[in-house]
Amino acid sequence: MAKNKTILITGGAKRIGLAICRYLHDRDYNLIVTYNRSSKEASSLKKELNEFRANSCDTVKMNFTGSTDFSKFYKKIMQSFGRVDVLINNASKFYPTKMPMVNEKNWNDLINTNLKTPLFLSKVFKDELKKRKGSIINIIDIHADPPLKDHIIYNISKAGLLSLTKTLAKDLAPHIRVNGISPGAIMWPKQDLSNVEKQNEILSRIPLKRAGIPNDIAEVVLFLIEHSDYITGQNINVDGGRKLNM
Repeated sequence: MAKNKTILITGGAKRIGLAICRYLHDRDYNLIVTYNRSSKEASSLKKELNEFRANSCDTVKMNFTGSTDFSKFYKKIMQSFGRVDVLINNASKFYPTKMPMVNEKNWNDLINTNLKTPLFLSKVFKDELKKRKGSIINIIDIHADPPLKDHIIYNISKAGLLSLTKTLAKDLAPHIRVNGISPGAIMWPKQDLSNVEKQNEILSRIPLKRAGIPNDIAEVVLFLIEHSDYITGQNINVDGGRKLNM
């Protein structure tokens, strides 16, 4: 089913994005992976996947800022495989912004990456995805609603991405399906890796009583790509039921 089909995934060199890349590549998709600072990880991933299946993965360095030329980026991406069937907006920035930290720099940093980029990528790839009867998948967050304390700008960016997912599903129908996935406790943030007390507190509110793994997200990505021709405008919480206790 995936023969010659190409997926563009932003921020795919690390963490959940990396798991999605490997999972989809194993199912014969070609990949174009964007990265910003993770050049070593991106180079390693490209080498790994192309050794497994020649000429099946390309990587593109891209820093999505307020001055990004998305039309130029589109042309560069199309040089890799000549097509894009699926756009996965995975790249994200996450850090707290208490009220004293609310400033132009943090606003632009989080909003440009988490919200503006998915919108503008959807815009420039719209015609290509329409031609391929493709889809867009946005990686959101269960904290889009209700919000996470002390993360004002991040919460706004993810709530906006949830709204964008539903808006694009309407505006791009019937040719392009647009859905979201909201991870729960899948991979602990770096600042929480050694905070066992905080981890246990979170786990206590998850009905399944365990954290997920990155492939839990990758499996839902594949489902939305291959097995859901009649699903659009939806956000799937992959959280072990935590949303029930928020």
